[in-house]
Amino acid sequence: MDNDYVIRSSLQCAQYIAPNTWAYMGVRRVLVNERTRYQHVLIVELEDFGKALFLDGILQSAQLDEYIYHESLVHPAMVTHGNPTRVLILGTGEGAALREVVKYSGVNEVVTVDIDYELIKYVKEYLREFHADSFRDPRVREVYQDAVDYVKGTVSTGERFDVVIMDLTDPYGPEVGARVYSMDVINGIHRLLSDNGVFVVQAGSSFLFPKEYNAVYDMVKLTFPIVTEYQVWVPSFMYAESFIMASKRVNPASLTSDYVDAVLRANGVKTRFYNGKVHVALMTLGSYRR
Repeated sequence: MDNDYVIRSSLQCAQYIAPNTWAYMGVRRVLVNERTRYQHVLIVELEDFGKALFLDGILQSAQLDEYIYHESLVHPAMVTHGNPTRVLILGTGEGAALREVVKYSGVNEVVTVDIDYELIKYVKEYLREFHADSFRDPRVREVYQDAVDYVKGTVSTGERFDVVIMDLTDPYGPEVGARVYSMDVINGIHRLLSDNGVFVVQAGSSFLFPKEYNAVYDMVKLTFPIVTEYQVWVPSFMYAESFIMASKRVNPASLTSDYVDAVLRANGVKTRFYNGKVHVALMTLGSYRR
């Protein structure tokens, strides 16, 4: 992404939606505008959506509605497992996925992996509204390593996780994240999971980028016995974000609203968006994705 397009003027920045479609957002102030070793990092305060993180010109999330995205990413997988104790996050990012995971009282350890130490340094300083100081939770172990290398290296150690959450940049996004969407990595994640493990990955927009999305979906489908896709509208993205969830035993689409709510209560989890009825709704897609 050409970063010249990110900051259009002192008062606007652009949200990339599709190859020929951009939406311009009013900017109150720029907090970070730096290039790390791996990517361009832009943290701004938007007029309508609050603080926001852009990586290589693509909006990652915005303060006003990030909970919709992050709750939809994390909780369906956590609830599908039912009682996860070890969780792996590939792509620490804003720390908001981590924030949602540490809500679960039964979780003993969370390993969160990111290649970009400088990015996380900025996140910790400027995006506390996102991570809510979850990095300080004693159950959290931070790893600064390429996600591909981490998966390959950890498979051989015998470590296992109940839930793996892949929250990297889109498969059609920056190269630093795009290379992770490969058969080797998906197979490695399958091996990292416990016998009833669950894997979830955000995969951009299935509507706007069907070729790239379907490539990821097909890889997951070849590896796991149970694969479900779902999506949620994120206002600041201006499109529906698509997710792919894979499970070794439990079909997330089979969970009832009452069951989901019971699991959340048992783990002491409070949410702003996700609940049993939302889970059932998320699992219901239009005919074009069936």
